[in-house]
Amino acid sequence: MVVPFVVMCLMISAAFAEDCVTCHRKKTPAAVTQWERSAHAKAKVGCEACHGNDHGRMEKGEARVDLKVCGRCHKKALAEHRASRHGMGLHSGWGCTRNLSGRNHNECRFCHEEGSEVPTSDVQCARFLKQSSEMGEIGCNYCHSVEGSCASCHTNHGTDLKIVRDPDICAKCHMGPDHPQWEMWQTSLHGTLFASSGRETGPDCQTCHMVGGTHDVSRGITLSSGGQPFDTSKRGKRREEMVQVCRTCHAESFARKELERGDAVREQSQGLVKEAEKIIGDLADYDMLDPMPDQRPPHPLSGSRLVLDSQMLYEDTSHIERLFFKMKKYDFARTLKGAYHQNPAYTHWYGNAELKMDLVDIRSEASRLRERKKGGVSGPDTASGGTVEESLRAMKKKLERGALTPAEYEQQKQRLLK
Repeated sequence: MVVPFVVMCLMISAAFAEDCVTCHRKKTPAAVTQWERSAHAKAKVGCEACHGNDHGRMEKGEARVDLKVCGRCHKKALAEHRASRHGMGLHSGWGCTRNLSGRNHNECRFCHEEGSEVPTSDVQCARFLKQSSEMGEIGCNYCHSVEGSCASCHTNHGTDLKIVRDPDICAKCHMGPDHPQWEMWQTSLHGTLFASSGRETGPDCQTCHMVGGTHDVSRGITLSSGGQPFDTSKRGKRREEMVQVCRTCHAESFARKELERGDAVREQSQGLVKEAEKIIGDLADYDMLDPMPDQRPPHPLSGSRLVLDSQMLYEDTSHIERLFFKMKKYDFARTLKGAYHQNPAYTHWYGNAELKMDLVDIRSEASRLRERKKGGVSGPDTASGGTVEESLRAMKKKLERGALTPAEYEQQKQRLLK
């Protein structure tokens, strides 16, 4: 009788498992117990099937059980995961360390296949690059490793779906000042109904974002992680997906109205952020930031240049930029995410109110910086409190950073010279 290849592999794997278990029942008893209670053990998927049989590589941490290992059997889940925002989680929080002093060479494996110099992604994160290796591991990649590790949610050796069907599993990452979705849900009417009456009455994270058990957690989401809307065609398809989710409990008209109200809150909030961004950009054009980018440690990706986009830092920066970081990364995010999660307190007091007070602080700090600048220059005043020469240099900077079109630059230049 010819034994099918897959069956043969399982038989070999089970044999290796016996050797592993004998030793590891003493060294890592909890891991063994979890495996013995798992679906893997019942299917006779032993240790070697996932970990391989090179014990030396395992001890060095080189034989990682990543999602590609799991994907050999779980092909559909792997495809859905890669299509979702979780599938880009690692590289949205990582950055190449090749030029950093004291770099940890083990970090290369996060972005490169073994033996390859070709990066798997060109996304970089300036904030990660400012951290120590230890902080990068526990403070950044404990969450962002969701891209490459099924164990981020499923745990290492257990397969009980009760774990991943519990919304608390999402709280490990989806909480805190920048994206407190779990807290928003928990304290919303949805979360309250879930706690008191269960999933049939109150939806949880999995109900809305993992419909039918899908691993594509981005279905129905119309915005980037930074709150920027997708293009029209993609946004329309995603919105219909979310409306269908809401329709399982609500009338379609009600669902659309709720989502469109969230859209309006996002647009209004974005306007406040843009106003603050313009204020800081104008100050930088007139060399009014304290300190200016060329007077502090260089930005890991942009050097001595003002950075107010998704790569902005919360360290080695000026006070007004620090205010803007809080405004954009924390309060803007809480406002729009609170609105989409139907949580009034997060939308208003934790979000919108803070967002508007941030703008008050930024305007006040800008006035202080302008007054200080005026006290140290002579010559005719411009709208920003400097000389004509300073205004010309500032307009050139605006042109270079795209705040003025060439035509607008020429018009303002001629008007100033007259």
